[in-house]
Amino acid sequence: MTRAAQPTDRVVVAGHICLDLIPTFAPGKTGVRLDPGTLVQVGPALRSTGGAVSNTGLALHRLGADVTLMGKVGDDPFGRDVLELLRQRDPALAEGMAVVTGEHTSYSIVVSPPGVDRMFLHCPGANDTFGPEDINPDRLAGAKLLHFGYPPIMKRMYREGGRELAQLLSEARQLGTATSLDTCDLDPDTEAGQTDWRSLLERVLPHVDVFAPSFDELCYMLQGPANEVGSPTPERLARLAETLLAMGAAVVVIKLGEHGLYLRTTDDRARLEQVPGDLLRDIDAWLGRELLSPCFEVEVVGANGSGDCTIAGLLAAILRGETPEQAATAATAVGACNVESADATTGVRPWPEVEARLKQGWARRKPASAFADWAAHAGDIRTGPHDRPRQQASA
Repeated sequence: MTRAAQPTDRVVVAGHICLDLIPTFAPGKTGVRLDPGTLVQVGPALRSTGGAVSNTGLALHRLGADVTLMGKVGDDPFGRDVLELLRQRDPALAEGMAVVTGEHTSYSIVVSPPGVDRMFLHCPGANDTFGPEDINPDRLAGAKLLHFGYPPIMKRMYREGGRELAQLLSEARQLGTATSLDTCDLDPDTEAGQTDWRSLLERVLPHVDVFAPSFDELCYMLQGPANEVGSPTPERLARLAETLLAMGAAVVVIKLGEHGLYLRTTDDRARLEQVPGDLLRDIDAWLGRELLSPCFEVEVVGANGSGDCTIAGLLAAILRGETPEQAATAATAVGACNVESADATTGVRPWPEVEARLKQGWARRKPASAFADWAAHAGDIRTGPHDRPRQQASA
């Protein structure tokens, strides 16, 4: 679509990392029930790295981006497994990792039967002690983008109203590095689940250029656990996005699962111009946008890491200097590639292969009926009623 990422377009992916243990299921095995007292026969377990640092970072690496990973593990067997798995992809990927004596490495047991949303048994481990000092300023210097993932399962990042998370992101922007932030599911029975996330986001989002939560996560954070999530209607998405933009984010991307991806940007030109490092190269193209990128048709093998890979597709496109339409398309395309594999990243192909698939007319799923009046454009991207170019065209 546009130029390839240059060495100056380096992205640092920091935050949560863990070891994923993923039981496999026989092909076509559906309707799996995990009831107390029952036995469910599974196949060999896949072993891979997980968490935002691994999922988004390795997906970016597979797409051809210049990536530095910054996560934290213990000096235990799981920690050694994490580092070895990273080195198998590229020895340089383990160089930014912090290894701490006496700490436990985070791990997840990922239960992802075919046709069923995944479930996690998770131990945060060393992620709970990750702080601003674990971001190596020498490795961050010169990077175009810092992507941080999963603060809801990193204690120091959500305690004190997100003070240290805001500090970390603010310091990155002062170095001339743009920032993006992703979240994850919250357990309502934990300290994180009881955190006032609305207040935390008010503190953090002025330092976030691209905010990319899922719809469910966002409803929890802004409305609390007692509220029914419901469907992502255009009206609800617009209200949620406008809230986040008012808090200070420049670009809001809401992952909608089977419904695709919703993208909304500020109509404040000055805010877009404040994004460091010329990350958004065409300000006019990004000003006041509202887009829906429907999912692509695929045979789903597993959904582990699908949201993280979707964000990798988005960020890689932004680093290539692409338009919002192209970036949203790349995001859903990479996310679709991801679910064709059981683990979190091996379904992602190098960007030229993904791009070739798009050029061959890769079919998309039909958007939900609630989006029927959204205008369709090239590549089946839909524009909403708040989209500035659409409004100008109809004026």
